[in-house]
Amino acid sequence: MYSALTLCLSSLISNPTSIVSSPSQLSDRHLRHEFTVLIPAQNEEASIGSKVLLAASYSDRVLVLDKGSTDRTMEVASLGGARVVPLVGGEEALLKVLYRVSLDSELVVLIYPECMQDIDLISHVLEPLRLGFDLSVGSWPCRVSCEQETVMLLNRKSTFKEKIGFLAVTSKALQDINSGKEHLSLNSLLSAAKSEKLKVNYLSFDVDPAFRKLESTRIGVVVPAYNEELLIGETLNGIPEYVDRIYVIDDGSTDRTGEIVKKFGDSRIVYLRHEVNKGVGAGIIDGYKLALKDEMDIVAVMAGDNQMDPTQLPRLIFPIIEGLADYTKGNRLLSDNFMAGMSRWRSFGNLLLSFLTKIGSGYWHIMDPQNGYTAISRQALEVIDLDSVYPYYGYCNDLLIKLNAFGMRVMDVVIPARYGREKSSIRYSKYIRKVSPMLFRGFLWRLRIKYTVLDFHPLVLFYFLGMFALPLSVLLGIWGLLQLLLQNPLPSYYPLLGFLVLGTGLQMLLFGMLFDMQVEKKKNEKVGLAR
Repeated sequence: MYSALTLCLSSLISNPTSIVSSPSQLSDRHLRHEFTVLIPAQNEEASIGSKVLLAASYSDRVLVLDKGSTDRTMEVASLGGARVVPLVGGEEALLKVLYRVSLDSELVVLIYPECMQDIDLISHVLEPLRLGFDLSVGSWPCRVSCEQETVMLLNRKSTFKEKIGFLAVTSKALQDINSGKEHLSLNSLLSAAKSEKLKVNYLSFDVDPAFRKLESTRIGVVVPAYNEELLIGETLNGIPEYVDRIYVIDDGSTDRTGEIVKKFGDSRIVYLRHEVNKGVGAGIIDGYKLALKDEMDIVAVMAGDNQMDPTQLPRLIFPIIEGLADYTKGNRLLSDNFMAGMSRWRSFGNLLLSFLTKIGSGYWHIMDPQNGYTAISRQALEVIDLDSVYPYYGYCNDLLIKLNAFGMRVMDVVIPARYGREKSSIRYSKYIRKVSPMLFRGFLWRLRIKYTVLDFHPLVLFYFLGMFALPLSVLLGIWGLLQLLLQNPLPSYYPLLGFLVLGTGLQMLLFGMLFDMQVEKKKNEKVGLAR
């Protein structure tokens, strides 16, 4: 069927007047139609005739769906050779007609008359299907105002996603989408198409190009949740339409979290439950694995406590789409309200953990490393060993170490903190004591993999000399102090030796850090030049 359809589309696009159908030709067809155009219309008496003739120059059947016209629209449409069908109801009724027509037509195109201002627009509709897409959908500038939905993009810029102006779909694809299910709107139809992994092409001549990039990228969102019955519904409800999959990982919740998710009614949701609590890191890693199986291009993380503002999600995704980063993460430290109400100890703990993560990961420009609002590319997920990632709250710090070892680009994105009814369970005194050994082990692993196995850089020598000299200077100091307490004589050069070893250790460590910074800086400069 597809080969015949491709030949049909090729001839239509190259020579749209080759199958102009007269009214008699339209009425004589009893076999399966090759191409049907649907035009919903109401009180379009002055223009419907030209629309029907335009559609007939491409198709072998034109149906005008009467939305309750009170003028001569339907009479004029009939005179133009169209078949008039009453349409009672909204988009749900329109979709029923669409499905019914697809049963005896290879290709169905739905076009609103106010958007048929140029014959070339139909060619734009058909071209993606000729190239192998299953469904072509989009909008263009309409003379009649369309309903609009505001979408928050970069820098709080508002753009508009217009009402769908056309939809072209093959019969087979439409039957796959339907699969016995009822869809109430065109948007739910598109969500189902994505769930079926059909190839969907988006066209628009008026929508911000950046938003089109979101629509054309397969995006998944991992939502780790543990006892979030109060906020999980708000979190899921806020996830934008352009997200293709939502992976809810219930980490052994003992409340109604799982029940709420199962009843939520969003076809994009994939629910996975841990029978025992494994930790937030383990939940996110399981979500990443599901996203890889579904071949998501980008996977974001939004916690189930509704603390992560969904309007900021494009700011994490766009740097990856545009090739500027492999992993992006939020940074709350520069927002005005992040430190408000935070104790000095908690502020100190946050900054100390950021510094330790800089050393461990090698990403010296990164702050707020425990921020869980992140996005990662499929390439980065495929490179790292997901099973080796730390399963608890330190997973984000460990992930940075592994990303740096394999040369992945990480970008900080300043995102304001959003606080509500959620309560943070992180206690920095315990958290730092638990995460610090992991960071040190990860640091040693990174030096071995990045600077000895995959490549070689003398900075490892500086680091190891520094890590040897500093403990040695401490031991010398303790031994000297003990000798003084025991009133044993010390050589006159002993204090100088201690300070020399201490200074050498500090200098070696600083040189190691400096070279580590330069490696990362040069990598970023190369990326900039390549662009």
